[in-house]
Amino acid sequence: MAVAARKGMMTASPLTGSPVAIATTAQPGFLDGWLSQIPLPKWALIAVAVAVAVLLLLFVICIIRCCCGKKKPKKKERVSLLPVSGFSAACLVQPEMEDLERCAEQTGRGKLQYSLEYNFRVQELKVGVKQAAELKAMDSGGTSDPYVIVYLTSDVKKKYETKVYRKTLNPVFNETFTFQVPQAEVPESTLVMQIYDFNRFAKHDIIGEVRLPLASVSLQHVIEQWSDLVAASKVEEEQLGEICFSLRYVPSTGKLTVLILEAKKLKRMDSHGLSDPFVKVHLILNRKKWKKKTTSVKKNTLSPYFNEVFVFEVPFSQIQNVDVVISVWDHDKVTKNEPIGKLFLGCRATGNQLRHWSDMLSNPRRPLAQWHSLQPPEVVDKALGLKSHLKLPLPPR
Repeated sequence: MAVAARKGMMTASPLTGSPVAIATTAQPGFLDGWLSQIPLPKWALIAVAVAVAVLLLLFVICIIRCCCGKKKPKKKERVSLLPVSGFSAACLVQPEMEDLERCAEQTGRGKLQYSLEYNFRVQELKVGVKQAAELKAMDSGGTSDPYVIVYLTSDVKKKYETKVYRKTLNPVFNETFTFQVPQAEVPESTLVMQIYDFNRFAKHDIIGEVRLPLASVSLQHVIEQWSDLVAASKVEEEQLGEICFSLRYVPSTGKLTVLILEAKKLKRMDSHGLSDPFVKVHLILNRKKWKKKTTSVKKNTLSPYFNEVFVFEVPFSQIQNVDVVISVWDHDKVTKNEPIGKLFLGCRATGNQLRHWSDMLSNPRRPLAQWHSLQPPEVVDKALGLKSHLKLPLPPR
């Protein structure tokens, strides 16, 4: 009975037998009363409740991640922009084109020690090339074969070269060169010292240079100092071209073999921007013209290929007195042939020419090829100092 009243169930009347509603004494709960007032089915109420719960859960997760689960940021490393090894590290973190060019210029090329002494009485300038240090490596093995070219901008045709030192970045030269410079021309001249990396079969690469305007120094006393090398800035003389040839000498037979291989980058001599080059090989004995041979003419080219060999009979007793003159000419059918450039080899030569000649004598029976830069013809002729042939008087008729 208590269960029926609690659940609000219907029961039958004992008199009439019809169902009679039995009043319950229990009050409905707050939640049941509130839900009974919402005009929605039960399944819709459950769906709304689940959606609200999911939204609340997502909201709580967001709060936890933003407030409670936030990690401390890692401490960033600072990049120092202080000078490192002579150039700014900003070049390493700002790889713009201008910065890359600036970095290339500031990359260490080494330094050169030299001395200057000017004799006012005889108007001579003595330049001492002492040594170099920390040179830039130009070879794949991490070394270089350095030598120094010294000249004045007031007379670029007169150049001196030191010896080549193999596989070193700290060569000691200790060589002195003398220039005749009138006192009036001293303030207008600039001393140029260029360090090259020697290469037998290709163009020599320049490591760096020192340019010293003589007007900026006091020549009243001897100067000895170090200067940093910088990138080469300019070329004072016109490039005449390069030529490659090999030398071979056999002392037992007295045969000197000259193989003219090729030339490149020759100076343009005609209006069409080309030339018709050929090569002359002169042998000079005791400063007098002795023997001569000539290659064929190559038409309309600045990079001719010859591959022509010449053999001269030179006794071993005379090899020290012989100069070999290699000259490149432009052939002209109408007018006189014009020289493009010259060079000479022998014991009186200097620089690369002397080295090539010395290597030939040190390696008998072995052909040695090398590239050489052509020089102005008048400079070579002056250095050779050829004696004029004596003309015998004609007998009277």
